Amino acid sequence: MGLLLLFNGGFMLIAALVSFLYKDGVTLEISLAGLVSSAIGGLLMFVTKDHKKEIKKREGYLVVALGWLLMTFSGTFPYLFTNAIPNFTNAFFETMSGYTTTGASILSDIEVLPKGVLFWRSMTHWLGGMGIIVLAIAILPLLGIGGMQLFAAEAPGPSADKLHPRITDTAKRLWLIYLVYTVAETILLKLAGMNLFDAMNHSLSTLSTGGFSTKNASVAYWNDKPLIQYIIIVFMFLAGTNFVLSYFAFKGKVQKIIKDEEFRFYSVFILLFIGLCTFVIYKDAHVEVSDYHPQIFGELESAFRHSAFQIIAVITTTGFVSADFTNWTPFLTVFFFGLMFVGGSAGSTAGGVKVVRHLIMVKNGFFEFKRTLHPNAIIPVRYNKKSVSKEIVFNILAFFILYMLLFIGGALGLGFLGLDFESAIGGAVSSLGNVGPAFGTLNPLANFGHLPVLAKWWCAFLMLLGRLELFTVLIVITPFFWRNR
Repeated sequence: MGLLLLFNGGFMLIAALVSFLYKDGVTLEISLAGLVSSAIGGLLMFVTKDHKKEIKKREGYLVVALGWLLMTFSGTFPYLFTNAIPNFTNAFFETMSGYTTTGASILSDIEVLPKGVLFWRSMTHWLGGMGIIVLAIAILPLLGIGGMQLFAAEAPGPSADKLHPRITDTAKRLWLIYLVYTVAETILLKLAGMNLFDAMNHSLSTLSTGGFSTKNASVAYWNDKPLIQYIIIVFMFLAGTNFVLSYFAFKGKVQKIIKDEEFRFYSVFILLFIGLCTFVIYKDAHVEVSDYHPQIFGELESAFRHSAFQIIAVITTTGFVSADFTNWTPFLTVFFFGLMFVGGSAGSTAGGVKVVRHLIMVKNGFFEFKRTLHPNAIIPVRYNKKSVSKEIVFNILAFFILYMLLFIGGALGLGFLGLDFESAIGGAVSSLGNVGPAFGTLNPLANFGHLPVLAKWWCAFLMLLGRLELFTVLIVITPFFWRNR
Protein backbone atom coordinates (compact mmCIF):
# COMPACT_ATOMS: atom_id res chain seq x y z
CA MET A 1 0.00 0.00 0.00
CA GLY A 2 2.97 2.26 0.63
CA LEU A 3 4.18 1.41 -2.86
CA LEU A 4 0.79 2.38 -4.30
CA LEU A 5 1.01 5.78 -2.62
CA LEU A 6 4.49 6.26 -4.08
CA PHE A 7 3.05 5.55 -7.53
CA ASN A 8 0.24 7.99 -6.87
CA GLY A 9 2.65 10.70 -5.77
CA GLY A 10 4.83 10.12 -8.83
CA PHE A 11 1.92 10.56 -11.23
CA MET A 12 0.84 13.71 -9.35
CA LEU A 13 4.30 15.13 -10.07
CA ILE A 14 3.72 14.38 -13.78
CA ALA A 15 0.47 16.40 -13.50
CA ALA A 16 2.52 19.15 -11.83
CA LEU A 17 4.88 19.13 -14.84
CA VAL A 18 1.89 19.58 -17.16
CA SER A 19 0.73 22.44 -14.92
CA PHE A 20 4.21 24.03 -15.20
CA LEU A 21 4.30 23.69 -19.00
CA TYR A 22 0.89 25.33 -19.39
CA LYS A 23 1.62 27.92 -16.66
CA ASP A 24 -1.81 27.49 -15.06
CA GLY A 25 -0.72 28.80 -11.65
CA VAL A 26 -1.15 25.65 -9.52
CA THR A 27 2.19 23.89 -10.12
CA LEU A 28 3.34 24.36 -6.51
CA GLU A 29 0.08 23.02 -5.05
CA ILE A 30 0.02 19.87 -7.24
CA SER A 31 3.74 19.29 -6.54
CA LEU A 32 3.04 19.54 -2.81
CA ALA A 33 0.17 17.02 -3.18
CA GLY A 34 2.55 14.61 -4.92
CA LEU A 35 5.25 15.01 -2.29
CA VAL A 36 2.78 14.47 0.59
CA SER A 37 1.41 11.30 -1.04
CA SER A 38 4.94 10.01 -1.70
CA ALA A 39 6.06 10.84 1.85
CA ILE A 40 3.14 8.91 3.38
CA GLY A 41 3.87 5.98 1.05
CA GLY A 42 7.56 6.01 1.89
CA LEU A 43 6.76 6.14 5.60
CA LEU A 44 4.44 3.13 5.31
CA MET A 45 7.12 1.16 3.46
CA PHE A 46 9.78 2.09 6.03
CA VAL A 47 7.61 1.15 9.03
CA THR A 48 6.72 -2.26 7.54
CA LYS A 49 10.08 -3.11 5.90
CA ASP A 50 10.89 -5.87 8.44
CA HIS A 51 7.49 -7.56 8.31
CA LYS A 52 6.91 -10.94 6.71
CA LYS A 53 6.55 -10.37 2.96
CA GLU A 54 3.97 -12.98 2.12
CA ILE A 55 0.64 -12.32 0.44
CA LYS A 56 -1.95 -15.09 0.60
CA LYS A 57 -5.52 -14.92 -0.65
CA ARG A 58 -6.90 -13.05 2.37
CA GLU A 59 -4.10 -10.50 2.32
CA GLY A 60 -4.58 -10.07 -1.43
CA TYR A 61 -8.24 -9.11 -1.04
CA LEU A 62 -7.40 -6.80 1.84
CA VAL A 63 -4.59 -5.00 0.02
CA VAL A 64 -6.76 -4.46 -3.07
CA ALA A 65 -9.85 -3.19 -1.19
CA LEU A 66 -7.98 -1.01 1.33
CA GLY A 67 -5.36 -0.02 -1.24
CA TRP A 68 -8.05 1.30 -3.55
CA LEU A 69 -9.58 3.36 -0.74
CA LEU A 70 -6.17 4.69 0.28
CA MET A 71 -5.39 5.65 -3.31
CA THR A 72 -8.72 7.49 -3.54
CA PHE A 73 -8.12 9.40 -0.31
CA SER A 74 -4.64 10.48 -1.46
CA GLY A 75 -6.00 11.18 -4.96
CA THR A 76 -8.12 13.98 -3.51
CA PHE A 77 -4.97 15.98 -2.60
CA PRO A 78 -4.55 17.80 -5.96
CA TYR A 79 -8.22 18.88 -5.88
CA LEU A 80 -8.04 20.04 -2.24
CA PHE A 81 -4.59 21.66 -2.36
CA THR A 82 -5.42 23.68 -5.50
CA ASN A 83 -8.91 24.54 -4.20
CA ALA A 84 -10.33 23.26 -7.52
CA ILE A 85 -12.77 21.15 -5.46
CA PRO A 86 -12.57 22.51 -1.90
CA ASN A 87 -15.28 20.24 -0.46
CA PHE A 88 -13.87 16.85 0.67
CA THR A 89 -17.03 14.87 -0.17
CA ASN A 90 -17.04 16.26 -3.71
CA ALA A 91 -13.29 15.69 -4.09
CA PHE A 92 -13.64 12.08 -2.87
CA PHE A 93 -16.57 11.46 -5.25
CA GLU A 94 -14.64 12.88 -8.22
CA THR A 95 -11.54 10.85 -7.35
CA MET A 96 -13.46 7.60 -6.79
CA SER A 97 -15.28 8.20 -10.07
CA GLY A 98 -11.87 8.66 -11.68
CA TYR A 99 -10.12 5.58 -10.31
CA THR A 100 -13.14 3.33 -10.85
CA THR A 101 -13.41 4.72 -14.42
CA THR A 102 -17.05 5.66 -13.84
CA GLY A 103 -16.78 9.17 -15.25
CA ALA A 104 -19.62 10.66 -13.21
CA SER A 105 -18.74 14.18 -12.12
CA ILE A 106 -19.87 16.74 -9.57
CA LEU A 107 -18.35 19.60 -11.62
CA SER A 108 -20.71 21.95 -13.43
CA ASP A 109 -18.00 23.90 -15.26
CA ILE A 110 -15.04 21.70 -16.20
CA GLU A 111 -13.41 24.17 -18.57
CA VAL A 112 -12.49 26.67 -15.81
CA LEU A 113 -10.23 24.14 -14.04
CA PRO A 114 -6.43 24.54 -14.33
CA LYS A 115 -4.81 22.32 -16.95
CA GLY A 116 -2.76 20.45 -14.33
CA VAL A 117 -5.91 19.53 -12.39
CA LEU A 118 -7.69 18.43 -15.58
CA PHE A 119 -4.71 16.24 -16.47
CA TRP A 120 -4.68 14.68 -12.99
CA ARG A 121 -8.42 14.05 -13.31
CA SER A 122 -7.83 12.11 -16.55
CA MET A 123 -4.78 10.38 -15.05
CA THR A 124 -6.93 8.87 -12.27
CA HIS A 125 -8.92 7.20 -15.05
CA TRP A 126 -5.84 5.87 -16.77
CA LEU A 127 -4.37 4.44 -13.56
CA GLY A 128 -7.64 2.88 -12.47
CA GLY A 129 -8.40 1.46 -15.90
CA MET A 130 -5.84 -1.30 -16.06
CA GLY A 131 -5.66 -1.36 -12.30
CA ILE A 132 -3.13 0.21 -10.01
CA ILE A 133 -2.73 -3.21 -8.46
CA VAL A 134 -1.75 -4.79 -11.78
CA LEU A 135 0.84 -2.03 -12.16
CA ALA A 136 2.15 -2.75 -8.68
CA ILE A 137 2.59 -6.50 -9.23
CA ALA A 138 5.15 -5.71 -11.90
CA ILE A 139 7.24 -4.10 -9.13
CA LEU A 140 6.36 -6.19 -6.04
CA PRO A 141 8.77 -9.04 -6.88
CA LEU A 142 11.60 -6.49 -6.51
CA LEU A 143 10.53 -6.28 -2.87
CA GLY A 144 10.35 -10.05 -2.53
CA ILE A 145 6.54 -10.11 -2.62
CA GLY A 146 4.59 -12.42 -4.94
CA GLY A 147 1.80 -10.86 -6.98
CA MET A 148 -0.50 -13.71 -7.99
CA GLN A 149 -2.96 -13.14 -5.13
CA LEU A 150 -3.19 -9.42 -5.94
CA PHE A 151 -3.84 -10.15 -9.61
CA ALA A 152 -6.66 -12.57 -8.72
CA ALA A 153 -8.28 -10.02 -6.42
CA GLU A 154 -7.94 -7.17 -8.91
CA ALA A 155 -9.26 -9.18 -11.87
CA PRO A 156 -11.72 -11.71 -10.37
CA GLY A 157 -13.67 -12.27 -13.60
CA PRO A 158 -14.15 -15.71 -15.19
CA SER A 159 -11.36 -15.17 -17.71
CA ALA A 160 -8.04 -16.57 -16.50
CA ASP A 161 -5.98 -16.17 -19.67
CA LYS A 162 -2.33 -15.48 -19.05
CA LEU A 163 0.05 -14.08 -21.65
CA HIS A 164 3.10 -15.44 -19.90
CA PRO A 165 3.61 -17.97 -17.10
CA ARG A 166 4.97 -15.29 -14.77
CA ILE A 167 2.32 -12.93 -13.47
CA THR A 168 4.75 -9.99 -13.44
CA ASP A 169 5.51 -10.39 -17.13
CA THR A 170 1.76 -10.54 -17.80
CA ALA A 171 1.28 -7.20 -16.03
CA LYS A 172 4.13 -5.61 -17.98
CA ARG A 173 2.78 -6.82 -21.33
CA LEU A 174 -0.74 -5.57 -20.52
CA TRP A 175 0.60 -2.15 -19.54
CA LEU A 176 2.74 -1.95 -22.67
CA ILE A 177 -0.31 -2.60 -24.89
CA TYR A 178 -2.27 -0.06 -22.82
CA LEU A 179 0.46 2.55 -23.28
CA VAL A 180 0.83 1.89 -27.03
CA TYR A 181 -2.92 2.32 -27.58
CA THR A 182 -2.93 5.55 -25.53
CA VAL A 183 -0.07 7.09 -27.50
CA ALA A 184 -1.59 5.98 -30.83
CA GLU A 185 -4.97 7.54 -30.02
CA THR A 186 -3.34 10.78 -28.85
CA ILE A 187 -1.50 11.12 -32.18
CA LEU A 188 -4.60 10.32 -34.24
CA LEU A 189 -6.82 12.76 -32.31
CA LYS A 190 -4.20 15.48 -32.72
CA LEU A 191 -4.07 14.86 -36.47
CA ALA A 192 -7.90 14.89 -36.61
CA GLY A 193 -8.15 18.40 -35.18
CA MET A 194 -7.91 18.27 -31.37
CA ASN A 195 -5.19 20.26 -29.64
CA LEU A 196 -2.49 18.17 -27.93
CA PHE A 197 -3.82 18.70 -24.39
CA ASP A 198 -7.38 17.61 -25.28
CA ALA A 199 -6.02 14.68 -27.31
CA MET A 200 -3.93 13.42 -24.36
CA ASN A 201 -6.79 13.72 -21.89
CA HIS A 202 -9.35 12.02 -24.10
CA SER A 203 -6.92 9.19 -24.86
CA LEU A 204 -6.37 8.62 -21.14
CA SER A 205 -10.16 8.54 -20.64
CA THR A 206 -10.91 6.36 -23.68
CA LEU A 207 -8.45 3.52 -23.04
CA SER A 208 -9.52 3.35 -19.40
CA THR A 209 -13.21 3.37 -20.48
CA GLY A 210 -13.62 6.29 -18.08
CA GLY A 211 -15.40 9.21 -19.68
CA PHE A 212 -13.93 12.36 -18.12
CA SER A 213 -13.62 15.08 -20.74
CA THR A 214 -11.95 18.49 -20.81
CA LYS A 215 -15.14 20.06 -22.21
CA ASN A 216 -18.50 20.71 -20.56
CA ALA A 217 -20.21 19.26 -23.64
CA SER A 218 -17.97 16.14 -23.55
CA VAL A 219 -17.27 14.78 -27.06
CA ALA A 220 -20.40 16.57 -28.35
CA TYR A 221 -18.08 19.60 -28.46
CA TRP A 222 -16.61 18.06 -31.63
CA ASN A 223 -19.90 17.14 -33.31
CA ASP A 224 -18.75 19.19 -36.27
CA LYS A 225 -15.64 16.95 -36.63
CA PRO A 226 -16.90 13.41 -37.29
CA LEU A 227 -13.37 11.98 -37.70
CA ILE A 228 -12.60 12.69 -34.04
CA GLN A 229 -15.67 10.79 -32.96
CA TYR A 230 -14.89 7.83 -35.25
CA ILE A 231 -11.37 7.59 -33.79
CA ILE A 232 -12.78 7.53 -30.26
CA ILE A 233 -15.36 4.91 -31.32
CA VAL A 234 -12.58 2.58 -32.53
CA PHE A 235 -10.49 2.94 -29.37
CA MET A 236 -13.53 2.57 -27.07
CA PHE A 237 -14.25 -0.71 -28.87
CA LEU A 238 -10.64 -1.85 -28.39
CA ALA A 239 -10.65 -0.84 -24.72
CA GLY A 240 -13.81 -2.89 -24.19
CA THR A 241 -12.24 -6.06 -25.65
CA ASN A 242 -10.03 -8.49 -23.77
CA PHE A 243 -6.48 -7.07 -23.79
CA VAL A 244 -5.16 -10.61 -24.21
CA LEU A 245 -6.72 -10.56 -27.72
CA SER A 246 -4.84 -7.35 -28.49
CA TYR A 247 -1.64 -9.16 -27.52
CA PHE A 248 -2.55 -12.00 -29.92
CA ALA A 249 -3.23 -9.42 -32.65
CA PHE A 250 0.23 -7.89 -32.19
CA LYS A 251 1.71 -11.39 -32.39
CA GLY A 252 -0.20 -12.09 -35.62
CA LYS A 253 -2.40 -14.82 -34.07
CA VAL A 254 -5.61 -13.60 -35.74
CA GLN A 255 -7.25 -17.05 -35.64
CA LYS A 256 -7.26 -16.94 -31.82
CA ILE A 257 -9.22 -13.69 -31.96
CA ILE A 258 -11.76 -14.98 -34.49
CA LYS A 259 -12.31 -18.19 -32.51
CA ASP A 260 -12.93 -16.35 -29.23
CA GLU A 261 -16.65 -16.70 -28.43
CA GLU A 262 -16.87 -13.63 -26.24
CA PHE A 263 -15.28 -11.42 -28.90
CA ARG A 264 -17.65 -12.74 -31.58
CA PHE A 265 -20.74 -12.08 -29.47
CA TYR A 266 -19.40 -8.72 -28.31
CA SER A 267 -18.78 -7.61 -31.91
CA VAL A 268 -21.96 -9.04 -33.47
CA PHE A 269 -24.29 -7.66 -30.84
CA ILE A 270 -22.71 -4.20 -31.00
CA LEU A 271 -23.28 -4.18 -34.78
CA LEU A 272 -26.90 -5.33 -34.34
CA PHE A 273 -27.55 -2.73 -31.63
CA ILE A 274 -26.04 0.03 -33.80
CA GLY A 275 -28.21 -1.04 -36.74
CA LEU A 276 -31.36 -0.99 -34.60
CA CYS A 277 -30.55 2.38 -33.04
CA THR A 278 -29.63 3.92 -36.42
CA PHE A 279 -32.93 2.75 -37.89
CA VAL A 280 -35.01 4.21 -35.03
CA ILE A 281 -33.19 7.57 -35.13
CA TYR A 282 -33.23 7.82 -38.92
CA LYS A 283 -36.94 6.98 -38.97
CA ASP A 284 -37.66 9.74 -36.41
CA ALA A 285 -35.78 12.53 -38.20
CA HIS A 286 -36.97 15.13 -35.67
CA VAL A 287 -34.66 13.75 -32.95
CA GLU A 288 -31.86 16.20 -32.15
CA VAL A 289 -28.21 15.33 -31.60
CA SER A 290 -27.81 17.33 -28.41
CA ASP A 291 -28.58 20.64 -26.75
CA TYR A 292 -25.02 21.79 -27.40
CA HIS A 293 -25.02 21.39 -31.17
CA PRO A 294 -28.64 21.24 -32.36
CA GLN A 295 -28.60 19.32 -35.57
CA ILE A 296 -31.36 17.24 -37.16
CA PHE A 297 -30.67 13.57 -37.90
CA GLY A 298 -31.53 14.10 -41.53
CA GLU A 299 -28.55 12.14 -42.80
CA LEU A 300 -27.91 8.45 -42.42
CA GLU A 301 -24.24 9.03 -41.53
CA SER A 302 -25.15 11.30 -38.63
CA ALA A 303 -27.66 8.77 -37.28
CA PHE A 304 -25.13 5.95 -37.65
CA ARG A 305 -22.27 7.87 -36.03
CA HIS A 306 -24.19 8.96 -32.95
CA SER A 307 -25.78 5.52 -32.57
CA ALA A 308 -22.38 3.84 -32.80
CA PHE A 309 -20.77 6.34 -30.45
CA GLN A 310 -23.39 6.15 -27.70
CA ILE A 311 -23.94 2.39 -27.88
CA ILE A 312 -20.22 1.61 -27.65
CA ALA A 313 -19.77 4.31 -24.97
CA VAL A 314 -22.48 2.69 -22.82
CA ILE A 315 -21.62 -0.99 -23.44
CA THR A 316 -17.91 -0.41 -22.75
CA THR A 317 -18.95 1.82 -19.80
CA THR A 318 -16.82 4.68 -21.17
CA GLY A 319 -19.61 7.21 -20.73
CA PHE A 320 -18.51 9.84 -23.25
CA VAL A 321 -21.41 11.86 -24.63
CA SER A 322 -21.94 12.91 -28.25
CA ALA A 323 -25.69 13.28 -27.73
CA ASP A 324 -28.31 13.08 -24.99
CA PHE A 325 -29.67 9.59 -25.70
CA THR A 326 -32.36 10.03 -23.02
CA ASN A 327 -34.06 12.57 -25.33
CA TRP A 328 -34.13 10.39 -28.45
CA THR A 329 -37.25 8.20 -28.12
CA PRO A 330 -38.85 6.38 -25.15
CA PHE A 331 -37.89 3.05 -26.76
CA LEU A 332 -34.22 4.05 -26.98
CA THR A 333 -34.22 5.36 -23.39
CA VAL A 334 -35.32 1.92 -22.14
CA PHE A 335 -32.91 0.30 -24.62
CA PHE A 336 -29.91 2.23 -23.25
CA PHE A 337 -30.98 1.42 -19.69
CA GLY A 338 -30.73 -2.27 -20.62
CA LEU A 339 -27.32 -1.76 -22.26
CA MET A 340 -25.94 -0.48 -18.96
CA PHE A 341 -26.17 -4.04 -17.61
CA VAL A 342 -24.14 -5.54 -20.46
CA GLY A 343 -20.56 -4.40 -19.83
CA GLY A 344 -17.49 -5.05 -21.95
CA SER A 345 -15.34 -8.15 -22.25
CA ALA A 346 -13.58 -9.90 -19.37
CA GLY A 347 -9.95 -8.82 -19.29
CA SER A 348 -10.81 -5.33 -20.57
CA THR A 349 -10.85 -2.01 -18.73
CA ALA A 350 -14.67 -1.88 -19.03
CA GLY A 351 -17.02 -2.29 -16.08
CA GLY A 352 -20.47 -3.90 -15.92
CA VAL A 353 -21.48 -7.55 -15.75
CA LYS A 354 -19.24 -8.54 -18.72
CA VAL A 355 -20.24 -10.29 -21.95
CA VAL A 356 -18.76 -13.68 -21.02
CA ARG A 357 -20.97 -13.89 -17.92
CA HIS A 358 -24.09 -13.18 -19.97
CA LEU A 359 -22.97 -15.75 -22.53
CA ILE A 360 -22.44 -18.52 -19.98
CA MET A 361 -25.71 -17.69 -18.16
CA VAL A 362 -27.70 -17.85 -21.42
CA LYS A 363 -26.02 -21.14 -22.40
CA ASN A 364 -26.70 -22.62 -18.96
CA GLY A 365 -30.35 -21.49 -19.11
CA PHE A 366 -30.77 -23.05 -22.56
CA PHE A 367 -29.20 -26.32 -21.40
CA GLU A 368 -31.60 -26.43 -18.45
CA PHE A 369 -34.38 -27.09 -20.98
CA LYS A 370 -32.39 -30.04 -22.33
CA ARG A 371 -31.65 -31.32 -18.83
CA THR A 372 -35.35 -31.18 -18.00
CA LEU A 373 -36.15 -33.35 -21.03
CA HIS A 374 -33.16 -35.65 -20.46
CA PRO A 375 -32.58 -35.73 -16.68
CA ASN A 376 -29.92 -38.46 -16.86
CA ALA A 377 -27.86 -36.82 -19.59
CA ILE A 378 -24.62 -35.01 -18.77
CA ILE A 379 -24.78 -31.73 -20.69
CA PRO A 380 -21.89 -29.42 -19.75
CA VAL A 381 -21.75 -25.73 -20.61
CA ARG A 382 -18.97 -25.13 -23.13
CA TYR A 383 -17.05 -21.93 -23.74
CA ASN A 384 -14.43 -21.68 -26.48
CA LYS A 385 -14.94 -25.45 -27.00
CA LYS A 386 -13.93 -26.18 -23.41
CA SER A 387 -16.21 -27.47 -20.70
CA VAL A 388 -16.97 -24.88 -18.02
CA SER A 389 -16.89 -26.31 -14.48
CA LYS A 390 -20.00 -26.15 -12.32
CA GLU A 391 -18.09 -24.02 -9.82
CA ILE A 392 -17.56 -21.28 -12.43
CA VAL A 393 -21.21 -21.47 -13.57
CA PHE A 394 -22.39 -21.17 -9.94
CA ASN A 395 -19.97 -18.29 -9.35
CA ILE A 396 -21.34 -16.43 -12.37
CA LEU A 397 -24.97 -17.05 -11.33
CA ALA A 398 -24.14 -15.87 -7.78
CA PHE A 399 -22.41 -12.78 -9.19
CA PHE A 400 -25.41 -11.86 -11.35
CA ILE A 401 -27.94 -12.38 -8.55
CA LEU A 402 -25.78 -10.32 -6.19
CA TYR A 403 -25.32 -7.65 -8.87
CA MET A 404 -29.09 -7.31 -9.34
CA LEU A 405 -29.71 -7.24 -5.58
CA LEU A 406 -27.09 -4.52 -5.18
CA PHE A 407 -28.65 -2.57 -8.03
CA ILE A 408 -32.06 -2.75 -6.31
CA GLY A 409 -30.47 -1.85 -2.95
CA GLY A 410 -28.55 0.99 -4.59
CA ALA A 411 -31.71 2.40 -6.18
CA LEU A 412 -33.64 2.07 -2.90
CA GLY A 413 -30.86 3.92 -1.08
CA LEU A 414 -30.90 6.78 -3.57
CA GLY A 415 -34.71 6.87 -3.44
CA PHE A 416 -34.58 7.03 0.36
CA LEU A 417 -32.15 9.97 0.09
CA GLY A 418 -34.62 11.97 -2.01
CA LEU A 419 -34.02 11.11 -5.68
CA ASP A 420 -36.97 10.52 -7.97
CA PHE A 421 -37.58 7.05 -9.45
CA GLU A 422 -35.85 7.63 -12.80
CA SER A 423 -32.82 9.29 -11.22
CA ALA A 424 -32.53 6.65 -8.47
CA ILE A 425 -32.48 3.63 -10.80
CA GLY A 426 -30.28 5.52 -13.28
CA GLY A 427 -27.78 6.56 -10.61
CA ALA A 428 -27.64 3.01 -9.19
CA VAL A 429 -27.06 1.22 -12.50
CA SER A 430 -24.59 3.87 -13.65
CA SER A 431 -22.53 3.80 -10.44
CA LEU A 432 -22.52 0.02 -10.02
CA GLY A 433 -21.72 -0.53 -13.71
CA ASN A 434 -19.12 2.32 -13.78
CA VAL A 435 -20.96 3.85 -16.75
CA GLY A 436 -21.13 7.58 -15.91
CA PRO A 437 -24.19 9.19 -17.50
CA ALA A 438 -27.57 8.11 -16.19
CA PHE A 439 -31.22 9.19 -16.41
CA GLY A 440 -33.57 11.76 -14.92
CA THR A 441 -31.70 14.54 -13.14
CA LEU A 442 -28.45 12.59 -13.77
CA ASN A 443 -28.87 12.52 -17.56
CA PRO A 444 -25.87 12.80 -19.94
CA LEU A 445 -26.09 16.60 -20.02
CA ALA A 446 -26.29 16.94 -16.21
CA ASN A 447 -23.91 16.04 -13.35
CA PHE A 448 -24.00 14.51 -9.86
CA GLY A 449 -23.18 17.77 -8.06
CA HIS A 450 -26.73 18.38 -6.84
CA LEU A 451 -26.97 15.06 -4.98
CA PRO A 452 -27.23 15.11 -1.16
CA VAL A 453 -23.95 14.38 0.66
CA LEU A 454 -25.00 10.86 1.72
CA ALA A 455 -26.11 10.06 -1.84
CA LYS A 456 -22.62 10.96 -3.13
CA TRP A 457 -21.00 8.61 -0.61
CA TRP A 458 -23.51 5.90 -1.46
CA CYS A 459 -22.76 6.24 -5.19
CA ALA A 460 -19.00 6.19 -4.46
CA PHE A 461 -19.45 2.91 -2.54
CA LEU A 462 -21.40 1.42 -5.47
CA MET A 463 -18.62 2.53 -7.86
CA LEU A 464 -16.00 0.72 -5.76
CA LEU A 465 -18.15 -2.42 -5.59
CA GLY A 466 -18.59 -2.42 -9.36
CA ARG A 467 -14.93 -1.71 -10.18
CA LEU A 468 -13.65 -4.54 -7.97
CA GLU A 469 -16.43 -6.89 -9.18
CA LEU A 470 -18.42 -7.11 -5.92
CA PHE A 471 -16.74 -10.04 -4.17
CA THR A 472 -13.39 -8.32 -3.49
CA VAL A 473 -15.07 -5.60 -1.42
CA LEU A 474 -17.96 -7.56 0.08
CA ILE A 475 -15.77 -10.44 1.28
CA VAL A 476 -13.64 -8.00 3.30
CA ILE A 477 -16.66 -6.72 5.24
CA THR A 478 -17.95 -10.21 6.15
CA PRO A 479 -17.33 -11.45 9.74
CA PHE A 480 -15.81 -14.80 8.71
CA PHE A 481 -13.08 -13.01 6.73
CA TRP A 482 -11.66 -11.66 10.00
CA ARG A 483 -11.94 -14.88 12.04
CA ASN A 484 -8.77 -16.77 12.91
CA ARG A 485 -8.06 -19.64 10.52
